[in-house]
Amino acid sequence: MDANFWHQKWQNNEIGFHLAEANPLLVKHIEQLQLATGSRVFLPLCGKTRDIAWLLANGLHVVGAELSELAVQQLFEDLAITAEVTDHGNLKHYQGKNIELWVGDIFTLTKQQLGPVDAIYDRAALVALPLEVRKRYSAHLTTITNTAAQLLICFQYDQQLVAGPPFSISDEEVQQHYEEKYNVALLEKVAVEGGLKGLCPATESVFLLSRS
Repeated sequence: MDANFWHQKWQNNEIGFHLAEANPLLVKHIEQLQLATGSRVFLPLCGKTRDIAWLLANGLHVVGAELSELAVQQLFEDLAITAEVTDHGNLKHYQGKNIELWVGDIFTLTKQQLGPVDAIYDRAALVALPLEVRKRYSAHLTTITNTAAQLLICFQYDQQLVAGPPFSISDEEVQQHYEEKYNVALLEKVAVEGGLKGLCPATESVFLLSRS
């Protein structure tokens, strides 16, 4: 799996992972992050998620990273926000009122480019990556965000029945990725209505990662 896989998904509009509304688990648990109005929340591999509109409507500043420029363009169209676009080497920066998105490979995004963030909301990044990349990603995310608090949502299901992404990530794996830098607390585990892609039973797990 490489960048072309995701570019093709967006080009072909094969975005079954895109929800029409804000994720109910975000709405329910965001208060755990204790964010003040205007806080900067980082969404890695954000796509054009409706979570962004919800966060903006609730007075937060959204910073995102996304591989697909098409997804980012569609997001700004959906939000009816005109973006100021600038080039930064291998990355592009889309900016509007209370929102900025970095387009390109998240592994080339630096701490200096990202700037300080108050929290991370990861609903779509960790679960989108194969195991060997998840290890690299979790370390990179921790570095560029200065170990900001994190609300993390993962899927769990029988990976032998359905091929990811989204990939199945166990509670134990979450601990392995983050326990050195965070206190990891499981907030809730809920069944996925209709199962994963309608093919097998699955659950969503919500974790709060706070600095240890």
